[in-house]
Amino acid sequence: MRYTGPSCRQCRREGTKLFLKGTKCFTEKCPVERRPYAPGQHGQNTARRRKVSEYAKQLREKQKIKRIYGVSERQFRNTFEKVASLPGVTGHNLLAALESRLDNMVYRMGFAPSRKAARQLIRHRHIEVDGKSVDIPSFAVQPGQEIKMRQASRELVLVKEALEIAARGQAPTWLAVDKDTFSGRMLERPQRAMIPIAAQEQLVVELYSK
Repeated sequence: MRYTGPSCRQCRREGTKLFLKGTKCFTEKCPVERRPYAPGQHGQNTARRRKVSEYAKQLREKQKIKRIYGVSERQFRNTFEKVASLPGVTGHNLLAALESRLDNMVYRMGFAPSRKAARQLIRHRHIEVDGKSVDIPSFAVQPGQEIKMRQASRELVLVKEALEIAARGQAPTWLAVDKDTFSGRMLERPQRAMIPIAAQEQLVVELYSK
């Protein structure tokens, strides 16, 4: 079941920005900046903190990665099981598979201010893959496939805001983005060093290997 509560509460629980709210994450209104402690009445009470077990660390890391990509427990587990038998480092393959989701690709290319917003665009058929409309956020994009925003959707306020945010940074090196045509391609499956998230994915592998 996917979490439907306040997005910023998830960031505060993990103690770091997960960039779930688009433009708000880059302003002084970001709750992580204003209240850099866990949510709840005991969030500031360090005296109540106990020694964290190895299992708790593994579980916390799984929750963090799940929340970053906005996937349900079942989706996350299914993705792990699919990559578990692939050659290479399982943790790296897991992140590469999550990065290859269509909703993440639309976000990474700068056409949506957050992955949640990207899912909304996809479900409302604003996005095409290789010229065909795709309404499945979890669609696995393959290297070489073209992702493009429909002509009629390019004037959406949400899209314009996203492009303003994207202009402050640069798309990952494994993506080729043409903002003039609202399109982009995956050049290659991303290696771990190319994925800009602070996560200890090996802890997730250890958790699921028990």
